[in-house]
Amino acid sequence: MSKINIEHSRNEDSMKLLASNVKRRFEVIKLGGGKKKIEKQHSKGKMTARERIDALIDKDSIFLEIGGFAGYGMYKEHGGCPAGGVVTGIGYVCGRQCMIVANDATVKAGAWFPITGKKNLRAQEIAMENRLPTIYLVDSAGVFLPMQDEIFPDKEHFGRIFRNNAIMSSRGIPQISAIMGSCVAGGAYLPIMSDEALIVEGTGSIFLAGPYLVKAAIGETVDKETLGGATTQSDISGITDYKMPDDATCLKTIRELVDKMGHDEKAGFDRVTPALPAKNQEEIYSIFPEDPTKPYDTTAILERLVDNSHLTYYKKDYGKTITCAYARIDGWSVGIVANNRQVVKNAKREMQFGGVIYSDSADKAARFIMNCNQKKIPLVFLHDVTGFMVGKRSEHGGIIKDGAKLVNAVSNSTVPKFSIVMGNSYGAGNYAMCGKAYDPRLIVAWPTAKIAVMGGTQAAKVLLQIQVASMKSKGKEVSQEEQDKIFADIKARYDEQTSPYYAAARLWVDAIIDPLETRKVISMGIEAANNAKVEPFNVGVFQV
Repeated sequence: MSKINIEHSRNEDSMKLLASNVKRRFEVIKLGGGKKKIEKQHSKGKMTARERIDALIDKDSIFLEIGGFAGYGMYKEHGGCPAGGVVTGIGYVCGRQCMIVANDATVKAGAWFPITGKKNLRAQEIAMENRLPTIYLVDSAGVFLPMQDEIFPDKEHFGRIFRNNAIMSSRGIPQISAIMGSCVAGGAYLPIMSDEALIVEGTGSIFLAGPYLVKAAIGETVDKETLGGATTQSDISGITDYKMPDDATCLKTIRELVDKMGHDEKAGFDRVTPALPAKNQEEIYSIFPEDPTKPYDTTAILERLVDNSHLTYYKKDYGKTITCAYARIDGWSVGIVANNRQVVKNAKREMQFGGVIYSDSADKAARFIMNCNQKKIPLVFLHDVTGFMVGKRSEHGGIIKDGAKLVNAVSNSTVPKFSIVMGNSYGAGNYAMCGKAYDPRLIVAWPTAKIAVMGGTQAAKVLLQIQVASMKSKGKEVSQEEQDKIFADIKARYDEQTSPYYAAARLWVDAIIDPLETRKVISMGIEAANNAKVEPFNVGVFQV
């Protein structure tokens, strides 16, 4: 077997193992609070959050889950918070894409942790950007009180959700809420600020204060059903619009309501009959390197992602460390901006490192992004970038100016942007390639992704130098053994923080996906984005 074939086999084995680990970990997350909590939910006649979503969406349709790894490895002192205690994603209901938000009552009775609030806000953000009807399946005990200071008062905390309810309604984005369990205190505003609210008899209840708090506050003794059960809130207060006998009927009724909704004018993104790539998609596994420092042919990856493996390259032989091309993905017209990891030579025959953004690459990508906005073509960014080129020659050549031009174009772009973090996404390269701070409609990571200011090895070397210099300035001699230990400790900590799981836990990315799911994510994302008109494109003042 040739050296290339051995390397490809290693790459394939590595990527498949990483993808398998993602799926294995996610299967545990899907259990929420565990099998006993699921059984307890069933004993009350209630479906779990995921069962409710399965019953709500069209049979055999795709559910694009957002934030499945939210909270992963966090809140260990409180027993964890799988999936952030809420399941969110884009699903098809009567053929129409909807944002679905379902509290998972098996996780701390559906209580809101800080990451729960952040995840709900992300779901609402996606719904607002894409004008998606939103369905809330409410079953929550309210704010997780031990962490109330991290979820309650700030701008991006719990209250922002109700503000978004009001903004979405004012913009004509339909919202339907189903009270399928507890709905307490401030959380009670969410379903009632929706356009329509359903409540399930026997299990659903909604009130500003539960029986215990009512007793403590005003001395009144009242049971849960009388205080805010289905009959009270449907027949007496009139707060809810539909009284449902059980979960199944409730979900069926939601489908009937969605089925009658009108449709908005489409954005008009171009789509033709979809076609699969002409080249075998599974070869991505063997092409993408196990070693993140090794170069590879980015074009070979693109040819296994786009329809018919056909790309129309923009400025192909200029600014070679970024590849820009027009193509189609699942029939949708797209503009692709991808880091090229091959070592190349520029027009002056100077060597350029793969994965680094040079002035000519930044200039090319900025112009390409402007062209895509001019022609109303959605943008797809494929990250494998170590940052911008540094050093005297780059600084003299105006790398900051050219980098600013690219960041400006990305920032002001109004066509929908989608980011796929394939490998490295370091430093300002993350910004230039439309990282989370630059409003991608969706941003997902392959299992090989690494997101940080810089790589673990580089960071450890820099921090080691600083730490050793500080120790020496205090008169302390540092042996090589001590330096090696400091370096290893720093690198281990940094490597953990650069992993895709760390990023997904904090919602820096919306999901960790198998590379073969990339086309699906982009296609569903553009389909969602097609529901919202594109604003005119203008760039600010910057040094051209």
